[in-house]
Amino acid sequence: MTDSHFPLSAVVGADDLKLALCLAAIDPAIGGVLIEGPRGMAKSTLARGLADLLASGTFVTLPLGASEERIVGTLDLDAALGEGRAQFSPGLLAKANGGVLYVDEVNLLPDHLVDLLLDAAASGVNHIERDGISHRHAARFVLIGTMNGEEGELRPQLLDRFGLNLALSGLPQPAERAEIVRRRLAFDADPQGFLQCWAAPQNELRQRCQQAREQLSHIPLDDAALNAISQRCFDAGVDGLRADLVWLRAARAHAAWRGAGQIAAEDIEAVADFVLRHRQRHPSPPPAPQQPSSPQSPPPQSDAESSAANQPQGEGQWGEMPAQPQSIGIRREPPRWAKKP
Repeated sequence: MTDSHFPLSAVVGADDLKLALCLAAIDPAIGGVLIEGPRGMAKSTLARGLADLLASGTFVTLPLGASEERIVGTLDLDAALGEGRAQFSPGLLAKANGGVLYVDEVNLLPDHLVDLLLDAAASGVNHIERDGISHRHAARFVLIGTMNGEEGELRPQLLDRFGLNLALSGLPQPAERAEIVRRRLAFDADPQGFLQCWAAPQNELRQRCQQAREQLSHIPLDDAALNAISQRCFDAGVDGLRADLVWLRAARAHAAWRGAGQIAAEDIEAVADFVLRHRQRHPSPPPAPQQPSSPQSPPPQSDAESSAANQPQGEGQWGEMPAQPQSIGIRREPPRWAKKP
């Protein structure tokens, strides 16, 4: 490698994001990771550090002004007509094969270009067709997009197509901030010396990802895990079925990450926020039960009131207030007779 990337193992904090990136590297079919947060939160540093954990170590940045041809590649029609073969000039998707494709401010890209990136990330294949001539090539990469919500949002349809989603806080604690700056200064002053200091934990992280990739295909996508995930998606009011599929794959990748042979409840729970954050709808509260017009339910009663209310009463007592204590004295009035005419 010609460029020295800040090692992922040396990044301070951001444990959830580092886990999500590793899971996407273990199984790129998860569909990429969308990172939200303000500027200056080392999002590109994390993405570059992930590339060092992959076999190829390839890291490709997609510039904002990139055209569709630069992304997917081009076909030389003159060569196809004159020589009978398709002359393909690779684009950024071909160059990113086996590595990381990093898209900064993905929310500022045209929607159709985001669609192209997500299609290739999910399928692992780039398909180009022009004037009846087509070409396909492998494009199996880890897609990492970043965005700052203050500069514009992604349409919900595009948000849903990102496998995992996380948000970084812009206010780390003072001690953490100081350590971040300290390590960055050490790396800038002596990149090779810094890499040597972190070589052991970085190699350990790289081997763990590699072992998880090898273990992945041996872990079944079992019905018990799927049923649990589908119930959780239903309870969260998630539209469509992409969340179920992504959640199952991410849970399997997490099981491989911890060296297990099957998906467990802890794997499902560990990736829940990554999958649901950008998909969950808060269901509307159920309608309040209608109160019957008659008879009406009495308010809660004290023991004395309850005892009095349970005494036999005559007809026509529905809806009356509970019996109240009265004085013992009884006042009798003489009967009033009608006057004779």
